[in-house]
Amino acid sequence: MNKALNETLSIEIAQSIKSKANKPFNNAYKAVLATEKAKYVQGFLAVAQMPYQPIEHGWIEITDVSVNESVVIIIDPTLPHLQKTPQELWYFAAQSFSIKQLKAIIEESKEDYPEDDPLPIYGDAPYEYYGDVMLGGQEYLAAYQAAEAKCKELQELNAMTPN
Repeated sequence: MNKALNETLSIEIAQSIKSKANKPFNNAYKAVLATEKAKYVQGFLAVAQMPYQPIEHGWIEITDVSVNESVVIIIDPTLPHLQKTPQELWYFAAQSFSIKQLKAIIEESKEDYPEDDPLPIYGDAPYEYYGDVMLGGQEYLAAYQAAEAKCKELQELNAMTPN
């Protein structure tokens, strides 16, 4: 299955929900509520720039089945704040939720932990380690490791490119 970032839709949705810098999970939450048949996705972003470290991130995805194969369209409502082109970004999904699942998880989180922000969602323990943090299950660890490998690849490519 192919995945492609749709820059135009990302910018349009970012404007319509009034997305904010450094709020990828809240931006994705607002975007999924405003977009039919979308899924809320959490994972990691690999960016072609220093310090070449995976960034925990949130976005939405829509599956387009109008062609012979399924294409997943990534819509990133935080894209205008990243100041990067789509060619400089790689998305690694750890988990995704339908709007119904997302609303239920947030409601439960607000009841159980009213003082905490319900986003991002890490699922149930036991948690795996990734980076310097222990959050998320095995799917989070796998997404982090894939993003980390991409970051190392980007760093090596950059080191070989003459300035």
